[in-house]
Amino acid sequence: MTTHEPLLYGPLASWWPILSAPADYAEEAAFYRRTLEESGVEPLETVLELGSGGGNNASHLKRRFRMTLVDRSSDMLAVSHALNPECEHVQGDMRTVRLGREFDAVFVHDAIAYMTSREDLLRATRTARVHCRPGGVALFVPDHVRETFRPSTSHGGHDGDGRALRYLEWSWDPDPSDTIVLSDFAYLLREEDGSVRVVHDRHEVGLFPRAVWTEALEEAGFTNVRRMPFDHSEEAEELEVFLGRAG
Repeated sequence: MTTHEPLLYGPLASWWPILSAPADYAEEAAFYRRTLEESGVEPLETVLELGSGGGNNASHLKRRFRMTLVDRSSDMLAVSHALNPECEHVQGDMRTVRLGREFDAVFVHDAIAYMTSREDLLRATRTARVHCRPGGVALFVPDHVRETFRPSTSHGGHDGDGRALRYLEWSWDPDPSDTIVLSDFAYLLREEDGSVRVVHDRHEVGLFPRAVWTEALEEAGFTNVRRMPFDHSEEAEELEVFLGRAG
């Protein structure tokens, strides 16, 4: 895992709700809820989210599940707690955190992308398995897999209460022979006094073939590992998620 900590998870964390608003997550959160519900797990009441970030997915999933949210960034946890005060929040690294209890399901959204080596990916899948009760499921949602990755650009942002943000994201692969791709962000941050500053933020993320994803879940102790497509209406690239059953 990279030692470089993106600014978004530290000094810029308070800008997260207007970079990516909770409402932006409604479509995908509905897909994740259905995927978990259709997994056949009964009962399905408790969900551990590893790498929960600012809590946007949880703001939708908490209507159906009892959520426990884990993230390594205390700044992001503060943002999430303001949005999801009824959810349990725990600071921890998805590679090493151990809560000493099990859940009906474990959910790992795009924070899994910060696992930039196969070793770290396996450590994260093992954490998920440790916290998944026998018969439970784990759902992993990487941004990309090697077979479908293409360099791309995107943009977005929102107006907030006095502040506003717009961003340009550029995802590219400087070395196709390794397991790391880069997402460079340019943020335009408008303060309440009308002043605007520009900030560059680099995110180093992992990129693995489908086979490595399947192997990492199986080595962690998951069975019946499935790869499922997710055709998001606002994404040019078809997303793929991985679901595994805890034996």
